[in-house]
Amino acid sequence: MAADRLLATLRAHGVDRVFCVPGESFLPVLDRLAGAGIDLVTCRHEGGAAFMALADAKLTGTPGVVLVNRGPGATNAAIAVHSADLDATGLLLIVGDVRTAERGRRSFQELDHQAAFAGMSRGVFTVGHPRHVAEFTARALAAARGGVPGPAVLVVPEDVLAEPVPPSVGGAPVVTEPARPPAGAVDRTLALLTGSERPVLVAGGRLDSPQGRRALREAARRHRLPVLVTNKRQDLFDNTDPLYAGHLNLATPPRQRDLIGRSDLVLAVGTRLDAVSTQRYTLPDPATALVHVYPDATVPGGAYQPRLAYACSPTAFLEQLAAAPPRAPADDGWLRQLAGHEAEQARWHPVTASDGVVFGQVVAALGELTSGRGTVTVDAGNFTSWVHRYHRVADGGRLLGIGSSAMGFGVPAGVAAALRRPGEPTVVFVGDGGFLMTGTELATAVRYRARVVIVVADNGSYGTIRQHQERAYPGRVAGTDLTNPDFALLAHAYGALGLTIGTDAEVEPVLSKALAHRGPVVVHVRTSLAHISAYQHLAGLRRTR
Repeated sequence: MAADRLLATLRAHGVDRVFCVPGESFLPVLDRLAGAGIDLVTCRHEGGAAFMALADAKLTGTPGVVLVNRGPGATNAAIAVHSADLDATGLLLIVGDVRTAERGRRSFQELDHQAAFAGMSRGVFTVGHPRHVAEFTARALAAARGGVPGPAVLVVPEDVLAEPVPPSVGGAPVVTEPARPPAGAVDRTLALLTGSERPVLVAGGRLDSPQGRRALREAARRHRLPVLVTNKRQDLFDNTDPLYAGHLNLATPPRQRDLIGRSDLVLAVGTRLDAVSTQRYTLPDPATALVHVYPDATVPGGAYQPRLAYACSPTAFLEQLAAAPPRAPADDGWLRQLAGHEAEQARWHPVTASDGVVFGQVVAALGELTSGRGTVTVDAGNFTSWVHRYHRVADGGRLLGIGSSAMGFGVPAGVAAALRRPGEPTVVFVGDGGFLMTGTELATAVRYRARVVIVVADNGSYGTIRQHQERAYPGRVAGTDLTNPDFALLAHAYGALGLTIGTDAEVEPVLSKALAHRGPVVVHVRTSLAHISAYQHLAGLRRTR
């Protein structure tokens, strides 16, 4: 039947796992999955399932696949489609649709998927005939891979999936490779580098592959270039390397921004130079020479006017740069300033608070216990500033987050990572607000015995919004106070191990116990609200108003 063709095509394109919340509109696919050689992970909400697929894609380099029902199922998953678009990460959303004859008649749960998803996807592909299932599946996967990956949506009516069609093995995937650097590109770049006294290499998401990381490391070392990584891309470069100069995120401190602003050459490779990484388009300075390398020719020349711009493979560009003669010896004072400031910022100095544990202590302790290896996933919120500041991602470690800063990514992503990399520790950092959005996927972790440690920063507040409130309306709190459950007891109710950190003395022993556990763990950290971020204190915000 047509469902077999869909699954054969997925398998031929390297898909070995799909995530879903079961729906009646794709029952034939569920029925045939058992013998298709594809692992099925059943989730508790379509948003969680789609976030799991997105995280899986980040780890494998293959588009993550999520199966959802029409209408409510598809719209629940839209949050991950939007995030995949912003992150340029391959994601295939397969939607079981209403029957062909019912289209356009406001049928039960009917949705215009083209209108809903066209603006945030690489394409919406609607199958009209059973014989076209393999063709449209392959086209959707090709769009999701693309020269610049992203989300694609495949809509298949439920009657189409059950129709008999001749067997098919699924065609070979289309091999896509961004263009090689044009002749002379590296020579022209090297000429600028040689004349530069304060260069920086800004590395972005299109280097997110083993080859990309290797090329980045070798080019940076060859030419003694300080490396900055873009928002939520902290794992592109070993954070313990002497060339590591920091992470451009929502909480980049002013001193670091000032130092970066003094650069005379920015080599931006594999990044769009988005609003967060450029600190709302204030970095680099317009007078700074910019070399921009990105596979999509429509990206360079947007908010910035580069001196040199190349629409080509960022990895191939850095490989060629790494093979070029090293630039003329330069004074390492600039490098020492950038890397030295970053190293000092990352050094934890114990701080105590009367209203809970300062979350930086938890992050620093976990970094020591894991040595920066394994996989860390981060949700969205002010607590992440502690993670980005004090968690050092070592070579081979991974840190997964999403540039959209949508709440709810952390727990599903951690479950997906634990299933994909079961032999390594997986740690989730999530706030009390984010956990109660998708924390029900703890049930998925328990079902599949995922070895994941979920660290919940509970300060009883939507901290990011509270910080903005204190800046704009000091001392006036509206809508940001939260009443939370006991997260450790909640974990026990799900069948997971629940632990609590309420004092500084409990941090290391509790975390050690959590990391040694062979199944899912929730660590409830009663954390300080006064120390609202790694760089801000509530009292200080009110004083500077």
